Amino acid sequence: MPSASRGELLLETRGLTKVFGALRANDGVDLRIHAAEVHAVLGENGAGKSTLMKMLYGYYHPTSGEIFVGGKPVRLGSPRHGRAHGIGMVFQNFTLIPALEVWENIALFLDKRPLEREGLLERIREVSRAYRLDLDPRALVRELPFGTRQKVEIVKVLLTGARILIFDEPTSVLAPHEAEALFTIFDELRGRGYAVVFITHKLAEVLRCADRITVLRRGRVAKSLPAGEATKEGLASLLVGEAGATDPEAIPRRRAGTSLPSGLRPVLRFDRVSCTTDDGRPGLTGLDLAVHPGEVLGVAAVSGNGQEYLGDLVLGLRPVTEGRILLGGEPFDPSPVAALARGVACIPEDPLGMGAIPGLSVRENLILGAHRPYWNAGGFVPDRGRLEAAARTALTTAFVQAPPSLEALAEDLSGGNLHRVLIARELSRNPIALISYYLTRGLDLSNARAARELVLAHAARGMGLLFISEDLDELFTLCDRILVLHAGRSRGIFRPVETSPRDVGLLMTGADHARAA
Repeated sequence: MPSASRGELLLETRGLTKVFGALRANDGVDLRIHAAEVHAVLGENGAGKSTLMKMLYGYYHPTSGEIFVGGKPVRLGSPRHGRAHGIGMVFQNFTLIPALEVWENIALFLDKRPLEREGLLERIREVSRAYRLDLDPRALVRELPFGTRQKVEIVKVLLTGARILIFDEPTSVLAPHEAEALFTIFDELRGRGYAVVFITHKLAEVLRCADRITVLRRGRVAKSLPAGEATKEGLASLLVGEAGATDPEAIPRRRAGTSLPSGLRPVLRFDRVSCTTDDGRPGLTGLDLAVHPGEVLGVAAVSGNGQEYLGDLVLGLRPVTEGRILLGGEPFDPSPVAALARGVACIPEDPLGMGAIPGLSVRENLILGAHRPYWNAGGFVPDRGRLEAAARTALTTAFVQAPPSLEALAEDLSGGNLHRVLIARELSRNPIALISYYLTRGLDLSNARAARELVLAHAARGMGLLFISEDLDELFTLCDRILVLHAGRSRGIFRPVETSPRDVGLLMTGADHARAA
């Protein structure tokens, strides 16, 4: 437990500025972080939230300005220096090695020589019990759902002795019930005197858990205020201007739940499909689904209930053990090449790990999978004019704010900007079927709306959309039908107009109550 008393000023920035070439990511930021407080830093994609936090952790060096820890100026030359000053950070993209056990990942992270294995195992169990994390230190990371992996990251930071805990977009990979569990952890940390810095763009979450809110806009502090003085409309106005204040989190409505034309051949069909997990357990069992041209078929499931395998099966990344998959009414042998050739696109659950190559530029990532037309006959020299034109055309369809530079590396983009690059790439191919995982995760208000409107526009032109989401409001507003998965099995397919979010939510968690369409 940190020694700081309630309300003590632990960290302060004065005039903090970070410049990347012509981009001023942060411009004269003043920030004050106190003990026993959850401080939310709110901002749209590209507002400078992640850049600011990386400077506080020592990942980036400020161009100008000062950082004070405990009232004393410090120069944080690296994350190790940040940890030495009691600052810990849980990144949006987890820094875990999937093939290792939980305790091994934590041992590799600790700067000082860790305890012997049994001692470290016991410390992990102690911290897990103290903060109700329910973490098994001997579990393999690759077998853990995202919510549990995040708990591993939290334990890593706590075991360094950090007093200031920075969470960068922590709910972007969590189901609603997992997000609420994280906020309970924030409450526990606050009660024990920690300072929690919570980076987000979700207004409801800020109002749920924050004591103080700082709003960033275009790299500058728009306002800092106590949470008790904040409203959703007021925060939206600070984020995106007065136009965003009327209905800041509205979801574009379509003909959700209406009947589809009869006689249409599905663009994508699962016929009694089964598969197994990496360790041989049932992943999906006897799944039937059909996505028709122009249909939005939603998939509602709590994390880890089989929805993660849908895209893998179509792309051939996981074998079908029983049943078959059909595209356009015809069986096919799943593989990434075959799926792309047959008009299937996928926005993956893990954009950096599965959708992009970190060391390549935005331009290069935008043409992955369809790069051959942009290379000369020799096969090795790119036709840069065609490549540039294709990349810029793709970006302009998916960005309502200034897009990232085509020269930027994928690994340097914020989670929201990388997600938008992948949306742009996949839809620029004009697919007949799109498998979309958590379309609006990591996107701010304006870009979440733009992404929804973009996929609905493609659906209106005949694209079938398999829309995987844990946001029931989003599913009920956008989808024609909703498939509910629990423990790898279908619990029914429902029309939104004939059921309720409560019934679907119950089925998602294993209850036996709801009406099928």
